[in-house]
Amino acid sequence: MSDEVQTQPLIVGKRGTVVIPRALRRKFNLHDGSMLIAEGRKDGVLLRPQSTEIYTLEEKASFLLSNAVNERDYLRAKRDVRKLGLDPSEVPHLPPHSNSGRKAR
Repeated sequence: MSDEVQTQPLIVGKRGTVVIPRALRRKFNLHDGSMLIAEGRKDGVLLRPQSTEIYTLEEKASFLLSNAVNERDYLRAKRDVRKLGLDPSEVPHLPPHSNSGRKAR
């Protein structure tokens, strides 16, 4: 299985239905009844399999902070972490453009 990004055009039907191409359904083991997450992004909609993993608030906060791509995104992540009831400065994470490999506090 290749890690190469695959893009294929889809047509939105009545009631918003889309058909995921067979090759992608097979690659990601999607079948009738599979649960997907539809995530609204600035540039469109991302469909991804729903994870059955359950993350702690601290893990979610670390993920938000560590995956910020620029200062603006990082400030947004800090705001979202505060909404989780956590202090961003207390969550171990790597801030954007951190090349030192050490965890921020």
